[in-house]
Amino acid sequence: MAFLSEMLGRPVTDIDGKLIGTLKDVIAKPMQEFPHPLIQAILVSKKGETLTVNYSAVASLMSPTITLMKRVEDLHPYPGHEDDIFLSRDVLDKQIIDTDGARVVRVNDVELMRVNGTIYVGNVDIGGAGILRRVGLARAARWLKLRPNSSAWNNVELLRRDKSMRLRVPIEKIHELHPADVAEILSDLNKLESGQFLAALDVEHLADALEEIETEFQVSLVAGMSDEKMADVLEEMEPDEAADLLADLPKGRKEGLLALMEKEDADDVRKLLTYAEDSAGGIMTTEYAAIRPDLTAAQAIEALRTMSDEVETMFYVYVTDTENHLIGAFSLNNLIFASPDAMVEDFMVTRVITVNLTDDQETVAQTVAKYDLLAVPVVDEQNRLHGIVTADDALDKVVPTAWKKRLPRFYR
Repeated sequence: MAFLSEMLGRPVTDIDGKLIGTLKDVIAKPMQEFPHPLIQAILVSKKGETLTVNYSAVASLMSPTITLMKRVEDLHPYPGHEDDIFLSRDVLDKQIIDTDGARVVRVNDVELMRVNGTIYVGNVDIGGAGILRRVGLARAARWLKLRPNSSAWNNVELLRRDKSMRLRVPIEKIHELHPADVAEILSDLNKLESGQFLAALDVEHLADALEEIETEFQVSLVAGMSDEKMADVLEEMEPDEAADLLADLPKGRKEGLLALMEKEDADDVRKLLTYAEDSAGGIMTTEYAAIRPDLTAAQAIEALRTMSDEVETMFYVYVTDTENHLIGAFSLNNLIFASPDAMVEDFMVTRVITVNLTDDQETVAQTVAKYDLLAVPVVDEQNRLHGIVTADDALDKVVPTAWKKRLPRFYR
C-alpha cells in the first residue's frame, strides 16, 4: 500500500541508475472486468519537460527511488487512451461523488494497492490524514492516530470535464441512487455544476430529485432549463409539487409552461394553484385511488392495478359515488384480508376523517397527527373528494425540515 502524495516528487532513475527526473503523475485506466483502475504509466518531469513511461518499463514504483528497467533511449512512448485518469491532475483536490455515502467530497489523497505484482487504484482519502500527508506531516497523522476516512474507488465517481469544460456526470450510478440522495448531491455542487448535473439526468429522475428539494432551491436550479424540458419535468412531478414550483416562478414563464404541458396535467396543476398556498387545497395532490362501492374485493384489486401508473402513493383507497361524494375508505390490509367476493361497501369504513379545501395547513397537520394518518382526504362543503394531503406535506411547515427528514420513508 502506498499513497500518491508520498510518491510525487520522488526521483526516477533508469536501469543504469542515471537520474531521469522526478515523478509528476501516475496514469491509470478503468478496467471493465475489475472495479479498480489499473496503473498504465507514469509521468516524469525532466528539466521542464515531461516524459510518459509505460508501467511495463517500471521496475519499482513504490520505493523511495523509482527505477526503470530500461535506458531512456530504449523507452517506447505511452500511446495514451481517451479514458486515462491522471491521478494527480484529475483526482487530487477534485470533487467526487461518493455514491456509497451519497455526497460530494474532496479528494485529499489516493491510495495505491499491489495485487499479485500489479498495481491498482485502491481508495481515495477524504479525511484529515490525507491533508497532513500532502504537507509532509505523515508521521503526525500516525502520531495523532487519525481514523481512516476513505472510500473505495468502486464507490466513487469523478466529476470530470470534457474539452469544453462541461461536467461529465457518471449517470448510470446516479440513477441507482435514491432521489433524496441525488438532491443531497445537488446541494453540494456549485451553481454551474448543479445545472450541468441536472442537464445529464433524464426527465423522470430529474422530477424525482426536484421533489426532494426545497422550493426556493428548485427555482434557482431550473432557472436556465429550457421550457420544453421543464414542461416535461412538471408532468412527471406530483401535481402538488409541480404547483408549488410553478407558484414561485415568474408569471410569464408559469403560464408558458402550463401551455406546454399535457392538458390533463396542466388542469390538475391549475386547480391547485387556485387555492391558498397554505390551505388543504393548496398542499393536496390530485393523484389518489378511488373506486366505486359496488365492486367485489377481487374487482377492486384489478381496478387498483390499472391505477398503478397514475397513483404513486396508495396509503388508503377511497370509495366514492357517481358524483364523487366520499362515502367510505379502506386500507390495503382491509382489501388483502377480505374474501375475493366480498363487496367493498361491506368492509369499507364509513366514518372517514376529512379536512376541508379551505382548512389551513396547521389544522391539516393537527388532524393527521391526532388520528395517526398517513394521508387525509380533502373535500368540499358537499363532501365531494378533491384530493389528499399526505403526512409529509401536512407537516411540512409544522415540523422543521431537519426533523421531517427523520420520519420513516413511507411518511415522505
